[in-house]
Amino acid sequence: MNFDYNFGNDFYKYYGNEGWKCTKYKIMAPAQSQENQPGMEYLMAPEPIFDNPNYQGSCKLQDKIAIITGGDSGLGRAAAIAFVKEGAKVVIPYYNEDKDAIDTKHYIECLGGECLLLPGDISDKNFCKTIVNETIKKYSKIDILVNNAGVQYQQDNFEDISDEQFDKTMKVNLYGMFYLTKAVLPYLKSGSSIINLSSVTTFYGDPQLIDYVMTKGAIVGFTRALARNLALKNIRVNAIAPGFFWTPLQPACWEANKIPSLGSDSAMRRGAMPYELAPTFVFLASDDSSFMTGQVIHNNGGQVMG
Repeated sequence: MNFDYNFGNDFYKYYGNEGWKCTKYKIMAPAQSQENQPGMEYLMAPEPIFDNPNYQGSCKLQDKIAIITGGDSGLGRAAAIAFVKEGAKVVIPYYNEDKDAIDTKHYIECLGGECLLLPGDISDKNFCKTIVNETIKKYSKIDILVNNAGVQYQQDNFEDISDEQFDKTMKVNLYGMFYLTKAVLPYLKSGSSIINLSSVTTFYGDPQLIDYVMTKGAIVGFTRALARNLALKNIRVNAIAPGFFWTPLQPACWEANKIPSLGSDSAMRRGAMPYELAPTFVFLASDDSSFMTGQVIHNNGGQVMG
């Protein structure tokens, strides 16, 4: 039997007859938790770093219009900030994280950018239509779609996944992506980009996130099939499979005592801050990736390789 134990900055694992072994890793945050999904960024300690002040835009997305679901916080916020630095205007649909959303909008405006906030439930087909209608009404076009919003719930036993949890995970993570992509597609033109968020958990099968892993695996399939479907229209579809990033999803999902060790099983022995993923979003949204479609980019610190 294997047992894990955290003490300070050391991570100990018990290997039966081999005894305890210690592996150094960097703790990103102390133990903490939040009660509701998808979590509030302003309640996190420390708060995530979503902007690299040394990142200088070079007009890669000048005058582009980008919809970023869940762009109020976490990885979506980091993407929104980077897109704005590259000259894009962003539309951010979010669930109920009003303070995070307003803070993000204010930060973008301080950068000289423009942001449209749209609160609602991404799993509602009518809300997805509203997102597109409001975007077209304000900006008359859509160039980039980032399907980032999602939820995840920790369950140690498969039998403990309730019908309600399963239904919620499927509808937010998959139905929302399907409905919004379908609504956006008529407005995308040659050179447009769709970016879907999968997860490293798909590639090693996290035993405590079974329903979540199901959705993230389905997103890989969706990405590849849609990429082939749209290739001759020169509309690119790619996915990102992040490892552990310090976002509100983590304390809203995991038991508090697991937070300090998250990311410790990667080759780099650490998790990452959202700003470290921002350039990947820019790469996939811009012409820098003009010959890339149907791909999954793995930003996971070496947790899964190959």
